[in-house]
Amino acid sequence: MKTLSGLDASFLYLECAEVPMHVGSLHLYELPEGFTGSFHQAVRSHVAARLHLVPLFRQQLASMPLNVGHPSWVRAEAVDLDFHVRKAATKKLGVREVQALCAQLHAQLLDRSRPLWEFHIFDRVAAPRGKRYGAFYSKIHHAALDGKAGTVLANALLDLSATPRAVAPPSSTSAQRRHRDLSAASMVGHVLTGSLSQYLKLVRALPDALGAAGGTLLQRLRQAPDASKAPPFFAPLTRFNVAVTPQRSFATASLPFGPCRAMAKAQGISFNDLLLWLCSTALRDFLLRHDGVPKKSLVAAMPVSLREDQNQELNTQASMTLVQLGTQYADPKKRMQAILTSSAKVRDAMHQLKAVLPTDYPSLLAPWLVGGIGKALFKAYSATGLSARLPMPSNLVISNVPGPQVPLYLAGARMLTFHPLSIVMHGVALNITVQTYAGSVDFGLIADARAVPGADLQAIADALGQAFEQAQALFQDAAVAHGTRAAD
Repeated sequence: MKTLSGLDASFLYLECAEVPMHVGSLHLYELPEGFTGSFHQAVRSHVAARLHLVPLFRQQLASMPLNVGHPSWVRAEAVDLDFHVRKAATKKLGVREVQALCAQLHAQLLDRSRPLWEFHIFDRVAAPRGKRYGAFYSKIHHAALDGKAGTVLANALLDLSATPRAVAPPSSTSAQRRHRDLSAASMVGHVLTGSLSQYLKLVRALPDALGAAGGTLLQRLRQAPDASKAPPFFAPLTRFNVAVTPQRSFATASLPFGPCRAMAKAQGISFNDLLLWLCSTALRDFLLRHDGVPKKSLVAAMPVSLREDQNQELNTQASMTLVQLGTQYADPKKRMQAILTSSAKVRDAMHQLKAVLPTDYPSLLAPWLVGGIGKALFKAYSATGLSARLPMPSNLVISNVPGPQVPLYLAGARMLTFHPLSIVMHGVALNITVQTYAGSVDFGLIADARAVPGADLQAIADALGQAFEQAQALFQDAAVAHGTRAAD
């Protein structure tokens, strides 16, 4: 029995019909030359041979008696592959049609009585003449993994060539104890001992945490000329800051990785800072044409990994920080400088806080307290009209997940794109997640369909391409000069 961490369990406690808490991705695949079979059946057979490589494929939730503590992962008695690996459509679809169907699938809750993952396979996707494409949409509950843990999952499922590697069969000694083998007394005892351990950890970490937080706050106060000119604590109200519905819209964009990285290096900035500028520019251009640009900067919530380099556990080890996007500036260079200033402060703060930020909390009564309070706040926010008046700390989420720069294969088919689908929630109805893969920067934009309908979301995605062209016009000379110096 493996008990969920507090952070992972929170994704379960706060989940509701309007706020599904799973993450996913959409991949376009080029099938091997001469392939005549079913891509769905090929993927199903491939997954069946590798179920034992990834624990989350075969684990399901077990609640504690009376919900006195965090649930645990236990081995499922059976995994119904016909349920988990499904054919998504029977006719040929265009890429935009596939995206629209994925938006519908992403809005649907996972079945908690089964392992918390689903794969949906599109056998036939419109492709250039002489080629055959398929598509693969996955969704896995965020209680089971974060972005970096997803990379570990991909390593088990995917191959580096069209010929799948040989995989050893499962060991007969690898079975875990099933839920039915665990007594109520042992489960409650596990909650009590685990909670005691967590309380002791919190007490021991408190002095360091208070010291780091105090030092960060003091530094921020010193940087501000006076208290009245300190950065605002809330983001401006926009169409992205509303109560969400159970409906989703989804759009994608792809940019070339090499030129993006070259521009970032030439400017002496990080690749992530360039991505923030591209998103900021696209959002500003979209708002100029639709709602008007707020006088205050839009603020992005940005996940920050707390995972150690060698840690490959399939759970969530991340925190969230806030970055000003400088959208109030028409001058693109001023916009970049605002992002650099804000992200530098974030890096300084995270350097001090990273070691003491918790990813867990005591389990005892957490389902009652966290779930009850969290859902009550969600309900009040969505039902009372507060969403029209209550400012939020951020306007949207922007996340950057580094990925492999070599092509990957699934069941012999070559992966062409890697577009993420993440989570939107009450008050933050837009999420832009970026995945770098095989020479491409793949954007996945997911939003509440009422706040940002599909056509508007695609307009933001298209604006990312226009922002890239602006960046080339602004930074290309410097990038070329940087490349010339590197060659010399």
